Amino acid sequence: MNSTAPIFKPAGESSMKKTGSQFLMWVDGVGGFLVCLDDTVSLGQATYDSNATIGILGDLSRNHAVIRRERDAYTVIPHADTWLDGQKIERPFSLNNGDELRLGRQVSFRFRQPHPLSTSARMESTSHHRTQPATDGIVLMASSCILGPSLQNHVFCRFWSEDVMLVRKGETLCCFSKQSFEVDGKECQGRANISMNSRICGADFCISLEPID
Repeated sequence: MNSTAPIFKPAGESSMKKTGSQFLMWVDGVGGFLVCLDDTVSLGQATYDSNATIGILGDLSRNHAVIRRERDAYTVIPHADTWLDGQKIERPFSLNNGDELRLGRQVSFRFRQPHPLSTSARMESTSHHRTQPATDGIVLMASSCILGPSLQNHVFCRFWSEDVMLVRKGETLCCFSKQSFEVDGKECQGRANISMNSRICGADFCISLEPID
């Protein structure tokens, strides 16, 4: 690839691939992640009749709390017993990088907004309660999700040589990398449109996406 060529190029309308509101992202050697695209997500007990965006296997209400993104800020809205950094809250509160959010008696998450150039956030379980489907973390994806060897990335990939970025604009989902890579067996340079069924592989990374029905 020509090192002077821009990585970001405009996507043609005819090649747009639509995204839904959630998908699973499996990163070889790292783990699985639930990626949520909506500006508002609900957290609640994972039951067969629950409408929670993020279903959790724990003693919770079916609609326990809501997290809302507005521009670059996040707010938690409690609907049942909720604590923020040890203080019980009964009204909406802003979330800051490093805050601990506890739902009910035992379920807790660490909220992270790690990358200074991205408004996306991640949630890490600090109580070892599992989501349904089971994942190792949750990404609240605004316009980008950055994976790679920096601790500031949304997904830390210790052994990768460079960052890989997933970007969405409207209903388009793309992958960007400085190195050549393959999407579903097709070689790409710099940028490629992807779908929520895509497998993306480079010299030292492999990412598989899976839609959630």
